[in-house]
Amino acid sequence: MSIELKKRLITSFFLFILLFLMFFYTFILIISIIIICIICWIEFYALISKIFKKNNRTNKIFRFFYKAISLIYLSILVYYILIAKSANNLSEIFITYSILISIMSDTGGLIVGRIFKGQKLTKISPKKTISGSIGSFIFSLALIPFFTQYLTNIGLILLVCITIIISFASQVGDLFISYLKRKAKVKDTSDLLPGHGGFLDRVDGIIFSIPVGILTLNYFLQ
Repeated sequence: MSIELKKRLITSFFLFILLFLMFFYTFILIISIIIICIICWIEFYALISKIFKKNNRTNKIFRFFYKAISLIYLSILVYYILIAKSANNLSEIFITYSILISIMSDTGGLIVGRIFKGQKLTKISPKKTISGSIGSFIFSLALIPFFTQYLTNIGLILLVCITIIISFASQVGDLFISYLKRKAKVKDTSDLLPGHGGFLDRVDGIIFSIPVGILTLNYFLQ
C-alpha cells in the first residue's frame, strides 16, 4: 500500500467520524459547517486569485464577482442546512440523502473508473471516465432501498430520477472545481487533508448536490 493511499484512508476515517458526530450532535454540526464553509471559501478565493492574477481592471472585476457570489452562495447553503436541522425530520433527511448521494457518486466514480477505465469523460479532468460516471449513478441508486421508508410520498421511479439528478449535480460540482484547478494550474485546492487535498476538493460535489436535492425533493413532495 502506497504512502498516499494510507494518508487518504486515515483522513477518510477521521472525516467519517466527523460526519457521524455532525449528524447526532447539533453543536458539532453548526461549528463544523461554519468552519468548513469558511475554509472552502478561502480555498476558492485562492483559486480565483490565481486564475485572475493580473491586476488590470477586468480581472479585478471578475475576482470580486466570483468571490462575492461564492460567499453569498455558501452563506445561503449554511443557512438552509442549519434551518433544516432545526425545522423538521424530513428536511434533515433531504440533506442527509443529498450528502450520501454525493459521497456514493464520488466513491462509485473512483472504484468503477479505476476498474473499467475506458474513454475519458472530459478534458477538464483527465482521470474521469465515462465508466466512472456511470459507476457514480449506480452507486447512488444503491441508497434508494434505505430511504424509501422515509420518502414514502415519492414513487420508486420518481425517486430513481431524483437520485440521478442529484448525482449528476454532484458530478457537475466536481467537474466545476476541477476546471478551476486546471485554470489555476494547481493539483489540489490546498493540502489541509493529507491524501485528499483541500476541503473544497472533498465537498465540491456536496455543495452542488445539497441545494439540488432540497429543491427537487421539496418540489415533488408539495
